Amino acid sequence: MAATAASGLQMATARPCISCSHRVVKAGAAILGASSKGASWAKLASGSHISSIQPFQRTFMSSSVKLNKAVTKAMSESSDSKPVSGLPIDLRGKRAFIAGVADDNGYGWAIAKSLAASGAEILVGTWVPVSRSITALNIFETSLRRGKFDKSRVLPDGSLMDITKVYPLDAVFDNPEDVPEDVKTNKRYAGSSKWTVQEVAESVKQDFGSIDILVHRLPMDQSKPLLETSRKGYLAAISASSYSYVSLLKHFLPIMNPGGSSISLTYIASERIIPGYGGSMSSAKAALESDTRVLAFEAGRKNRIRVNTISAGPLGSRAAKAIGFIDTMIEYSLANAPLQKELSADEVGNAAAFLASPLASAVTGTVMYVDNGLNTMGVGVDSPVFKDLDIPKDSHQG
Repeated sequence: MAATAASGLQMATARPCISCSHRVVKAGAAILGASSKGASWAKLASGSHISSIQPFQRTFMSSSVKLNKAVTKAMSESSDSKPVSGLPIDLRGKRAFIAGVADDNGYGWAIAKSLAASGAEILVGTWVPVSRSITALNIFETSLRRGKFDKSRVLPDGSLMDITKVYPLDAVFDNPEDVPEDVKTNKRYAGSSKWTVQEVAESVKQDFGSIDILVHRLPMDQSKPLLETSRKGYLAAISASSYSYVSLLKHFLPIMNPGGSSISLTYIASERIIPGYGGSMSSAKAALESDTRVLAFEAGRKNRIRVNTISAGPLGSRAAKAIGFIDTMIEYSLANAPLQKELSADEVGNAAAFLASPLASAVTGTVMYVDNGLNTMGVGVDSPVFKDLDIPKDSHQG
């Protein structure tokens, strides 16, 4: 009798298992193994456990357990064994479109993996331009085709995350009529077509009919102080990082199934001063959070779509490196956050999986903080001002 796989979402130390399978990327749009649903996921439980503790054990341990790095781990078991405890995160049969994935080490990628681990089908929209000679789309597709992301694609059951299709996307432009002639003829866009928001939504509808989950991960680098930011630079940041979300939801809403979920990513600079983050970027994030609340009302009333944003803590991704002081921000967070540990991209991915799941069916219009609690702090406790105070520290740190 074939055993039906059931899985529980548990926290455990990483034990990567790398499959050697490869996928073929087609020109223009990468199609990667559309039918890799072999490892079926029956349940993903949200209960957190330490892997060294037996399931359902309720005894307290006198010695502390040190967890160096927590990642999502699916514990599979046959239908003969006990059911997994906890509430299920089951996204089987759901389809997600994630805008802004350009590499394998940022929050966009982590969200894609968590959604895939929960059973969702993954579609990706990747920026077309990067520089005068290369494009993010070309880099991403080439890396996928050559297997450079295979290690990062490993899911908890040992299989590789499948990206069904990669679409070229430039979310600065809503439709073909908005694209200036100099952009249309720019070499950075050569070989790509149908990359405006409207065209991508139409392509997804033609290819798949509908989606259930929409994720916006489209940051823009802007390091100038607000007083030194030009009107053009200010509006460019708002356009790329804030209005692009409005445009995405506007064009994808007609093909989103009722009860679906839309998620974006924001940052604490929207409401607190983060010197060096870039004046127009903090403004863009503030606009994004305000838009999230309005969109939650409008999309909720129109099509029962939930709209939320995740305020994620600092992560040393390639995109964040462009800020220039991300390592300092990570150190600051480690010293001052209530939870003294480095934030992992997987933790943000897991939060997104929750927001996309039926477990969050009554959650909309919210800013969910996934930053080890740094947003709650009013002062930096590592300041010399507090050197004589008996400030508690994490006793589990080595």
